[in-house]
Amino acid sequence: MKFYDFLRSVAVGIIWTINGRIHYMGKDNLPDDNYVLVGPHRTWWDPVWYAIAAYPKHFIFMAKIELFRFKPLAWLITKAGAFPVDRHNVGPSVIKTPVNELKSGTRSLVMFPSGSRHSSELKSGALVIAKLAGKQIVPAVYQGPVTFGQLFRRNNTTVAFGKPINIDRKKRLTDEVIADYAQQMQAAFDQLDHDINPDWHYEDPNPKNNQNHS
Repeated sequence: MKFYDFLRSVAVGIIWTINGRIHYMGKDNLPDDNYVLVGPHRTWWDPVWYAIAAYPKHFIFMAKIELFRFKPLAWLITKAGAFPVDRHNVGPSVIKTPVNELKSGTRSLVMFPSGSRHSSELKSGALVIAKLAGKQIVPAVYQGPVTFGQLFRRNNTTVAFGKPINIDRKKRLTDEVIADYAQQMQAAFDQLDHDINPDWHYEDPNPKNNQNHS
């Protein structure tokens, strides 16, 4: 855990040097207990921003298995809380690992319900994990640079947290129930975006990839 804190300090120093100070909203909405932090996936570094914003809570997050093939990188991201997911051959560990950590560990989970930076369709994975672990879902949004070049413009960056969403463990996750929770999450994302800046609009920097994730 101390190395996680060290990595967080390094990341904050780099971010402040390159991009400037991060602004936080709604941190009083974060539970003391473990939770599943969900947000729209807007850039490859937003898991870092979310983890920094929600500190001192520590997090785990899913990362594609390809990142673990280079041993030095695998060591680093594992220390940062990542665990591998093979998107072409999804195994039980995708659910078991975060559920066990949420129930018995000290770390929460950062997860993107859309599963991709190039999709807006909310899937059920976060709901399944939260239900099995008996934990709340906390909606969050990131507004800031979405390309590497934009990082150096020192634009304002804000992370906002919404009120937790309780997942009823007695309800089966039918299509109708999943659709209802997805609607709640999307409404929370939209409200948080509006609260930060009602004129802000996310533009996918690689829209061509949408065709591959539809």
